[in-house]
Amino acid sequence: MKPVLKLYRGYANEQELIVFGHIFRPNTAGNYEFEKKRFKNAKSIIRMFRIKTIPNADVYLDHNGMKIHTKALDDGYFKFCIPLNKELSHGWTDYYVSIFHDGEEIREKGTYIRPFEGNLGFISDIDDTFLVSHTRNAFKKLYILLWKNINKRKIYDDVVPHYQALSTAGRNTKEETNAFFYVSSSEWNLYSFIVKFTEKHELPRGVLLLKDIKTSLMDFFVTGRGNHNHKFDKIKHILEFYPHLQYTLLGDDSQHDPYLYEAVCKIFPVTLKAVYIRQTGRHKKGKALKALKNIESMGVAVCYFKDSSEAIEHSKSIGLIA
Repeated sequence: MKPVLKLYRGYANEQELIVFGHIFRPNTAGNYEFEKKRFKNAKSIIRMFRIKTIPNADVYLDHNGMKIHTKALDDGYFKFCIPLNKELSHGWTDYYVSIFHDGEEIREKGTYIRPFEGNLGFISDIDDTFLVSHTRNAFKKLYILLWKNINKRKIYDDVVPHYQALSTAGRNTKEETNAFFYVSSSEWNLYSFIVKFTEKHELPRGVLLLKDIKTSLMDFFVTGRGNHNHKFDKIKHILEFYPHLQYTLLGDDSQHDPYLYEAVCKIFPVTLKAVYIRQTGRHKKGKALKALKNIESMGVAVCYFKDSSEAIEHSKSIGLIA
């Protein structure tokens, strides 16, 4: 049986290309059937957390007529950070990565984006920001993840028109979209599900930056929880990788987004344009309100909203969307 090579959406600027993925053992990373119902859906989800990776495998990137070699890390994750000596085209572009098994090449195609010239960038959380997940209730979250297939999972009202408007804000054509990133504490195990969900609901196509992969059933029971420092590090990296953009951060108050975003604003006081936080409970949280008030004092627009229709009106009021 052949190993499985999984590629994720990469990204580039004028000086560097970054692409990445995982290598899995055979029979552990097939095409999950997210449209199966109840028990069969649960079985597919659980399989995602029983995968086995291949450490230290040889990996090859085809780029500019060269085959660039690296090795996978201990968890099967690999990443190419390639300096560029000529300018890449804007928009989405294909890339190819290969591994070898018993002398046979296994080659897969991924995509990366070099954002079109522009002024705006957007970074969004996933769970309870646009995907209804009930993160505050661990048992309810697991129940929904297991028993609700992709067609039964809910998205908040008016999220799609808001995100689509943000994606094309300031653009003359729908083809030239703004840079969009989804940064979440969900693990790489859920990558395919998240991509399918965003495509199903016509959310902006973006780069996903997720948490380290999990490889045991016990990890499944704490999915999306634990330390959120990786989100801060990934957001900081994006802002440094595209320093000329004005960023809007979108999250919710179910976990740590208000405080993470407050820290980001303190480090990048010129780069942040707006922060949007969804209210997930019946009442606004006092601690979140305090953090957002502090963000606002740094000259960053703030919207703490229950319904996305409020967020849309706020975006119009600050001139973020037409």
